[in-house]
Amino acid sequence: GALDASPPRLFPAMRDGVQRLKHAKLGTVSLACNDKGFAGSQFFITTRGQDLEHLDGTHSVIGEVAEGFDVLETLNCLYSDGDGRPYQDVRIRHTYVLDDPTDDPPGMPSEPPASPPPEEERPGEESVLPRLRYEDGLEEGADGRTQEEVEESIKAKEARSRAVVLEMLGDLPDADVTCPENVLFVAKLNPVTNDEDLETIFSRFGRIKSCDIIRDEKTGDSLNYAFIEFDTRESCEQAYLKMNDVLIDDRRIKVDFSQSVAKIWNKYTMRSYDEAGRRGGGGRGG
Repeated sequence: GALDASPPRLFPAMRDGVQRLKHAKLGTVSLACNDKGFAGSQFFITTRGQDLEHLDGTHSVIGEVAEGFDVLETLNCLYSDGDGRPYQDVRIRHTYVLDDPTDDPPGMPSEPPASPPPEEERPGEESVLPRLRYEDGLEEGADGRTQEEVEESIKAKEARSRAVVLEMLGDLPDADVTCPENVLFVAKLNPVTNDEDLETIFSRFGRIKSCDIIRDEKTGDSLNYAFIEFDTRESCEQAYLKMNDVLIDDRRIKVDFSQSVAKIWNKYTMRSYDEAGRRGGGGRGG
């Protein structure tokens, strides 16, 4: 290093793989150890707080980040390739030593007031695919897509993954199911408002297939919200635009498009029963 030119020295950082401190949160600072538990001067900082158990027993925790978590979260959100390398170069522009409790050894250079500018060319030994320069900005991804297109693609994949998980848990009938476009959710109703009055008020926007105020299954009291299903999507959109914040029975209601798939559950359930009946040869045959 800066003090002598001897080969790098390693020291034992792990004792038989036993470690009291765990990699369990964002901003954990840990020494990078080899397979024998020895470490040098390399360390890393975790940029997330979950799924870090594979680091325990392999690398040695030495501290944690006290501030600047927004930087770690930004790093964790960078667009990366299949090998985990960001499409855009990440550079440390300057390092500040806030507190150094030990004396500098003889010959230690003093802290420079500023970091040298980054090299224009990458190291010759760098064998990875070319990256976007830090100064260029991430306007387009490596595949020619804009940043907005990449973000939309990521959001779509995340939404698809969540839908698959919900289907596996039984909270969705199918991962590809979408919310109906002709159903309104009406909230903050007056308890005295009934189904017939609500249907009469909303029917001026088009034919209504169903209007149901949700009630307590034991007492029958209104829970102050309802679902209204229109015959067409256009009628539903007009009702949404005109009826939000309207007074009904001295209550200012809130209207939004329904995010519920409860009615769709029945269709999928009936379809599964029909398919099972066809496979079983008719079910009730004598």
